[in-house]
Amino acid sequence: MKRKKIIIINLFIFLLFLILYLLNKVHFIDRLFYQLIITMKSNPITIFMKCITFFGSVKFIAFSFILILLLNFILKKKSLTILNITILICSAINYIIKIIIRRQRPIDINLIIEDNYSFPSGHTMIAVCFYGFIIYLIKKSNINKNLKKSLISLLIILIILIMISRIYLGVHYASDVLAGLSLGIAILFYILDYMERKHIK
Repeated sequence: MKRKKIIIINLFIFLLFLILYLLNKVHFIDRLFYQLIITMKSNPITIFMKCITFFGSVKFIAFSFILILLLNFILKKKSLTILNITILICSAINYIIKIIIRRQRPIDINLIIEDNYSFPSGHTMIAVCFYGFIIYLIKKSNINKNLKKSLISLLIILIILIMISRIYLGVHYASDVLAGLSLGIAILFYILDYMERKHIK
């Protein structure tokens, strides 16, 4: 029941950002977040953000997808198959929404080049689904509790940093990122709920 509430709340948040964008009411949020994040701008931070954003990129996720396929071939675990399905579902939903909404990316502030549409942030959605799923697997594992806490904390920080990097690098508006976060959480928790109901390990 708790997961279903999280799914509903996050779908509502996503729809709220979508409606606000369609009504042209997101400029204040976008400006506020960008001005806050860009205050940390420096060459070392820019290099760091470019490195961090790679961990939510198509290239990195595609490499991870192939690696998971190989691991699954060896370990024969259904949860790894579901992880790859989650990546595909998340990517497909993000692509479809971007094609429908067709929001242009920020101009004149971008520090890297991206050539597709902006809403919602694909890096954020995939980071939430991919790393969030790994967090779930870690929580369910039998590894040392302290190691478990450390790994989960690092992955949560990585997700947050990927989100920040998209705004810092000027390739997404804050509303894109927040919409991607909420939709990513909804997708992730729906799949985790399905796994729990089907007793998939």
